[in-house]
Amino acid sequence: MEPLTKFQGVIPPIPTILYEDGRIDVMGMGNLIDFLIDSKVDGLFFLGSGGEFSQMSTELRKEVAEFATRYVNGRVPVLIGTGTPSTKETISLSLHAKEIGADGIVVINPYYWQLTEESLFQHYAEIAETIELPIMLYNFPALTGQDLSPEFVLKLVRSYPNIVGIKDTVDAVGHTRELILTVKSEKPDFAVFSGYDDHFLNTLSLGGDGSIPLTATFIPELSVGIYQAFKQGNYGQAIELHRQLAPVPLLYKFDSPFMNVAKEAIRLRGVEISTDVLAPVRSLSDEKKEQVKNFLNEVLDKSIIIS
Repeated sequence: MEPLTKFQGVIPPIPTILYEDGRIDVMGMGNLIDFLIDSKVDGLFFLGSGGEFSQMSTELRKEVAEFATRYVNGRVPVLIGTGTPSTKETISLSLHAKEIGADGIVVINPYYWQLTEESLFQHYAEIAETIELPIMLYNFPALTGQDLSPEFVLKLVRSYPNIVGIKDTVDAVGHTRELILTVKSEKPDFAVFSGYDDHFLNTLSLGGDGSIPLTATFIPELSVGIYQAFKQGNYGQAIELHRQLAPVPLLYKFDSPFMNVAKEAIRLRGVEISTDVLAPVRSLSDEKKEQVKNFLNEVLDKSIIIS
């Protein structure tokens, strides 16, 4: 097996830029990728929740993964989300990610059914035994209905060294703290990322490794700035930037699910993209688009241009 990549820092979960009929907006997707790489992010995560993977056919997921990996072309690490409710399909998508040159995969636990811990362990075990890529776990119990407990994660990591990190998308920072204390105390290279912006600075201060925040797709300078300031020991600057970031997630209350809001915010940053979404998500009304623009102008520093 190849040496495992150490993931850290700010790795935005990329909205898939496409048209409502499912065709990729190749120009727009490239514009967004270039914008984020120019913004000094530490990696890119495709086909996460904000990437609309749950609305996609297997064929479209593969097409997006191929385009993204090819376009990034090694400029930053590329993570591909491959999780499904089916172990077999997850393995198939993961093998495809390896084949196209992705740097790692992100595997959300099966959703719809609650599994016994034994079945959940076996699901991840089969993936880890088959896939010669670094694997990031993705814990999002609000959507999957099942939490990946710190003890369960440690059990996995003890058995499978290619399970190298986790995106912990949870309301309670105590869960992330316990992950750090439980898993990193034994496996210090295991990377713990916050999923919610609210917990980014706290995660870093507890010994975590970074953030995978959707806001970083349209205001990357805040999350990147927090991470860089923290690394340099400039904690006052990190706190100030975190305070600027704090109100931004309120934006997601404008619609549900909120990938349509994120795409509109990206467009308002001057990145030329299609803001179409895949049904059953719907495009924003003109009234909501205006609300998003007004909100961003109200909460963001004037140095961040909203057009």
